[in-house]
Order: sequence, then C-alpha cells, then structure tokens
Amino acid sequence: MASSSSGFVAGLTAAALATVGFLAYQASASVPADLARPGASSSPEVSAAEGPRDGRESGALPAGSGTGVRVVYSLDDDRVWLVGEGDAVKRTFRVTAGSVDPAPGVYSVTSRSNAVTGTDGTAIEHVVRFTEVEGVTIGFSAAVDGSTPQPDPAVKTGGIRESRVDGAAMWDFATIGRTVAVIR
Repeated sequence: MASSSSGFVAGLTAAALATVGFLAYQASASVPADLARPGASSSPEVSAAEGPRDGRESGALPAGSGTGVRVVYSLDDDRVWLVGEGDAVKRTFRVTAGSVDPAPGVYSVTSRSNAVTGTDGTAIEHVVRFTEVEGVTIGFSAAVDGSTPQPDPAVKTGGIRESRVDGAAMWDFATIGRTVAVIR
C-alpha cells in the first residue's frame, strides 16, 4: 500500500506543478509588453538628444519627449512634466536628482510606497519607482521635512527629490504602469 500512496502523491505533485506552470505561462502571456520589462525601451517615440534647452522657456514640453499620457524627466534640466491626453502639460516642476541617473529611454512605473526611509536616511513619502541602475533603485520621492538637498556624490542614491506638493501630484498621476520618458 505504501508504494501506491507514494505513486498517488507523486501524481498529485506532477499535476500541481503542471497547473502552476500553465498559470504562470498564462500570467506572463497576458502582461502588457511595457510592464514585462522594467528597463528602458529603445522606443523611437523619445529622442534622448532633445530637451527644453532649445530656446523655449523651461516649462515648455520638450520636443521628442514621446506621446500619450506620461511623466517626462529631463536629466540635463532637472525638470519633470506630467503630461495628460493630447500632450497637455498638467504640471511641471524642478527636481533634485540623486547621484545615479537612469539612461535616457522609456520606462514604466514598477512600484510605489507611500512612506519609507531613503538611502540617505531621510524620511520620504510618495515614492514612485521606475527602474534600477547597477543595483540602485531609481524613482521620484519627496522628503517629509520638505528638503531637497544635493546628494552626497560618495553615496549611490537614485532618489529624484521633489517638493511635497509636487510629490503629491506625482503620486496621484504616476500609478503602476504609467510611462516615464527620460530625456537628456
């Protein structure tokens, strides 16, 4: 009887593994392509070379910053645009970059946290993460004390700091899966 019950258990285990494998395949097959890869895409919609330094006022949406509803982040200008339907700028604001920058490209918001402690030990809120560079998580956040100090270049930090008001706007706008276009 022991050998028939061990065969039964082996059969159940095999059936369970097959079911889990099938469900995993179904889940991965139904994930939108832009959520399946947390890294930058090489989308032709965003031009890494262009930014608002082309003679326009700094609040103007840069040419070559993509299409659709998105967050646009300019590395060279330390500025963010929250862009709605029809390329309407809902809000633009200055930010203070961390010591590690993401590569120009198109990303998606991968995770969010309402309140955590930053790499620099500062209490932060409204954390919106969109990529990782060499083990350093990159995302937008606001310091609870409202500070936006320049990062210590000796410490690898990926937090892109914004004011608390701007952080609240980012939190409301940049939900999981929202496009983040990083430009020069």
